[in-house]
Amino acid sequence: MGKQAASIQYTIRGVPPEVDRVLRRKAAQCKQSLNQVILDELAIATLGRVERANFTDLVGQWTADAAFDEILRAQRQVDRGKWA
Repeated sequence: MGKQAASIQYTIRGVPPEVDRVLRRKAAQCKQSLNQVILDELAIATLGRVERANFTDLVGQWTADAAFDEILRAQRQVDRGKWA
């Protein structure tokens, strides 16, 4: 849903069984949590769209770390004896 300064919590009572079934089916089909599907549906109903997090602001943020690179190199070694 994008960036939020503070998370707002809702408790919703009296959800009709038909609505519950449709939301749960959609969550299963989309492989998303029920909470995420409900948030998306609320966004569509109120804003007309679903806002997704924008990860492009992370581009260029990688900092080289020689120790980390060495750990990765060590993990990527193949023990040929175990694969023969």
